[in-house]
Amino acid sequence: MATGSEHGLKGLVWQRIKETIIADCKKSEIWKILILDHFTTKLLSSCCNMSDLMKEGITIVEDLYKSREPVPEMKAIYFMTPTAKCVDAFICDFKLKPKYKAAYVYFTDYCSDELFNKMKQSCAKYIRICKEINISFLPQESQVFTCDNPGAFRSIYSPHCRQDKGKTLETLAAQIVTLCATLDEYPGIRYKKETVFDDTTLDNAKQLAALVDSKLAQHYEMDDNGKKKGKTQAQLLIVERGFDPVTPILHELTYQAMAYDLVQIKNDTYKYKSKDGSEKEALLNENDELWVKLRHMHIAEVSEQIPKLVKEISATKKQPDSKITISGLAQLMKKMPHIRKQVAQKTVHLNLTEDCMGHFQKNVEKLCKAEQDLAVGSDVEGQKVKDPMRTLLPVLLHPHNTYDKIRAVLLYIFSINGTTEENLNKLIQHVKIEEDREFILNWKELGVPIISSSSLFSQRRSTRRDRSQEETYNLSRWTPVIKDIMEDAVENKLDTREWPHQSESPAAWNGSGAVSARQKHKASSQDERRSGSRLIVFVLGGISYSEMRCAYQVTQSVKSCEVIVGSSHIVTPVELLDDIQALSKPSPTKETFTVLKE
Repeated sequence: MATGSEHGLKGLVWQRIKETIIADCKKSEIWKILILDHFTTKLLSSCCNMSDLMKEGITIVEDLYKSREPVPEMKAIYFMTPTAKCVDAFICDFKLKPKYKAAYVYFTDYCSDELFNKMKQSCAKYIRICKEINISFLPQESQVFTCDNPGAFRSIYSPHCRQDKGKTLETLAAQIVTLCATLDEYPGIRYKKETVFDDTTLDNAKQLAALVDSKLAQHYEMDDNGKKKGKTQAQLLIVERGFDPVTPILHELTYQAMAYDLVQIKNDTYKYKSKDGSEKEALLNENDELWVKLRHMHIAEVSEQIPKLVKEISATKKQPDSKITISGLAQLMKKMPHIRKQVAQKTVHLNLTEDCMGHFQKNVEKLCKAEQDLAVGSDVEGQKVKDPMRTLLPVLLHPHNTYDKIRAVLLYIFSINGTTEENLNKLIQHVKIEEDREFILNWKELGVPIISSSSLFSQRRSTRRDRSQEETYNLSRWTPVIKDIMEDAVENKLDTREWPHQSESPAAWNGSGAVSARQKHKASSQDERRSGSRLIVFVLGGISYSEMRCAYQVTQSVKSCEVIVGSSHIVTPVELLDDIQALSKPSPTKETFTVLKE
């Protein structure tokens, strides 16, 4: 299947917006104002830019919460989430003196009768259209989506937020349903079996699977032709963050995961200084073709690739071959304005690669061998690590920063499936986090053993796929567990005891193109699946960049099935540790959020 921002999830979302919101509004020739809330601003920014909107007759884009000048001769499109806050802001625009000639209202998802009636009573005569378009997820990349809800982690796992969990799971389920609707899929659903831990059953994946199944059934009860939609060639797997605690805290050496871990990148924006000292910034997204090409490569390959790509440009313009430097690139840009954009991309990635390698050579290289040995359970030669403490000690004795030491201690604890209270106290003293021991202890809220006890023997590591024949770098031997899950699902090898069915997929589908033994073989059946089967994996509680990479790798290697991965939000190692630590803190008395004001 095609990927890239113009295809994939982003392309699908933009197409859907054009077919609903834009198509409706094009029926009248007048240029229009588009009014967005915080979520829909992110949603539109993820799949189009201002020039795309201008082509479709949108002349101004405004913030729903900002004070705006009235434009009574123009019609306004309101694209917003169906919340009381958004509806109140909308009513304010029309209640006393209408700001616009008319309103075309589009909700991302189901709007309750209560809110709909409130709008109707206040300003019905101005509303020309009111529709729900069923897109309440963010297409982060061509094969990655999020629910844009980092707060879900606390709502689900904090002992102080038990009362919020049900509502959060309901919201996430509704968002997953809109993803399935956008893909036009009605998948079979499976979930990772619940964990019993300290007399507590952790069954959030099971609860979410039941909610998604119920909401999907309601959504597909009747299609436009009055027929009930049957299951499609797709499967949805739901798993909790605790299924693999190793991957999100390991130092990764593939470009995207490494950059987001080691370099200050906020809202996908990388800031750096050019050689003349001026501040520059670049957006790391799928509009940057070089980023798409490099993001899943190992940093060693990226370091080789960028100078080669720059030399290609130099060669085409008969530039002398010399060592590639940032200042050299600046000179090249001045001489050749017509290739400025191309060279600018390479300048960005030359800077970013240098930043990553600077951190690697200073600190990370020393950590990686110990981390990999602890995570994999064996050294580079394949010899089993007999004494994980001997592997950990050099890290604790070296002046690494506190977060790096916490990460190493956690990998040690995960490698032995929990430690004694006495040993844990010594480790906490070593790292000097006596006041912040929650960084380690709170993993228990995710069902991850920290203090060992006899009741936890049932939670031993599940068997991993044999990858001994795969070529890897010595400091990148670990493979995220999610890749095993994706490959097992595609090959129909998931154990039904570990992965119960919430609802069955079509019997013939297993993603690999194999046909059920009960069916007669048809020559065309594999081709049909090749063009249409999808595996959707949802991680409850945050997904890492290295796990996102696995969706592309499995899609690339299997080719018979497109893998899409999603989560409540994306996490970096430090963000996840901060979220873990905060689980035991009492909730603030009032929910806080930022509203932009003039």
